[in-house]
Amino acid sequence: MSKFVIQGPCSLHGEIDVSGSKNAALPIITATILAKGKFRISNVPMITDIQNMLLILKSLGSEYTFTNNTLLIDNTKMKDLEPDSKIVKNIRASILLIGPLLSRFGKVKIAQPGGCFIGSRPVKTHFDALKKLGSKIIENEDSYEIICNNIVGSEITLNEISVTATENILMAAVLATGNTKINLAACEPHIEDFCNFLVKMGANISGIGTHTLSVVGTKRLNAIDYTIIPDQIEAGTFAIAAAASRGDLTISGFIIEHHYILLKLFDEANVRYEILNNNTIRIKPIKSIFPINKIRTDIYPNFASDLQAPMGILMTQAEGTSSIFETMFEGRLNYLNELNKMGADCFIKNSHEATITGPTPLFGSVIESLDLRAGATLLIAAFIAEGESTIENAQIIDRGYENIDIRLNNIGASIQRINS
Repeated sequence: MSKFVIQGPCSLHGEIDVSGSKNAALPIITATILAKGKFRISNVPMITDIQNMLLILKSLGSEYTFTNNTLLIDNTKMKDLEPDSKIVKNIRASILLIGPLLSRFGKVKIAQPGGCFIGSRPVKTHFDALKKLGSKIIENEDSYEIICNNIVGSEITLNEISVTATENILMAAVLATGNTKINLAACEPHIEDFCNFLVKMGANISGIGTHTLSVVGTKRLNAIDYTIIPDQIEAGTFAIAAAASRGDLTISGFIIEHHYILLKLFDEANVRYEILNNNTIRIKPIKSIFPINKIRTDIYPNFASDLQAPMGILMTQAEGTSSIFETMFEGRLNYLNELNKMGADCFIKNSHEATITGPTPLFGSVIESLDLRAGATLLIAAFIAEGESTIENAQIIDRGYENIDIRLNNIGASIQRINS
């Protein structure tokens, strides 16, 4: 367990680089199961979710080294088909092991995955799609067994536009017999990066970047070198943190085409910014922040649920009332209760809707990191609060942000990590 002690207020200024995408790295790492040989994957964030995924692969027989954000991994000797249940229960992304293990070995047994408590994340979408490919699903009390000795391509319409279900079905389909069509596929930037990785391995995928993906099964994939894209959510979080703290921050790894809706919200909120190139943005100091009538989360290319909470912090400093409509997860608004402890004026109407009235001064308090994204949000709150704030369960933030305290201290924050 660890906690962060933050001295506020502070203003973020200078330059910062965005880490590699967590949500691209996790499926890419599991996809290395699909081919024998040594992969070299660069720009991998050194975060606990990645480390846990690698420990799971090691328990299956994987061999790897991971230094300076470069992963060398070889799964040639992999043979165990039951990932370590204790680690699986600590990381939601372990669900991504099903597709590649099923594709390579014809069966897999996996414990029910864990992760953040932000709401329901049913696996039914995964299993219904896998059944369309010929799989048999056995549900035990605390685990699942998936069996399919001969995966055969099919047309699949997902029950929902699910990122991890799209990734799992892609990994099951790339080595299948025949063709697979995935309707209502996710198309986030990290899905596109994942598809590009599979294509470089030798997969035949078309429709990349759209909600319809077509896969022509191939007999063999190859180990490759690959560089992961910058993290869309970290980039957006840094930009919002700079705006909320009235900072002057240049962010490298902020891919403009990934953030059109965020920049639209910035325009509405009177956040000043300068696009320096397709990969770099400067957030400029601002005096007045305007309220946003409705911050509505939805599937990409709409506003990401993972950025809803940071935007909520910004709205505590806006001159008026803003509303939030969280369409994705019923537990995502709980961070507002922590903000109220600091002096914010937030009202949760129901599990999906809330209002925030500002501007309100925030004051240092003892607050708790409820989930990964809420934890990063509370850091922003502490930056703009008067006095000392303590964020409990800070290790949750480490699941998705590499050396976040050190990197933010380099641009004006005052964060002390205390381990216990």
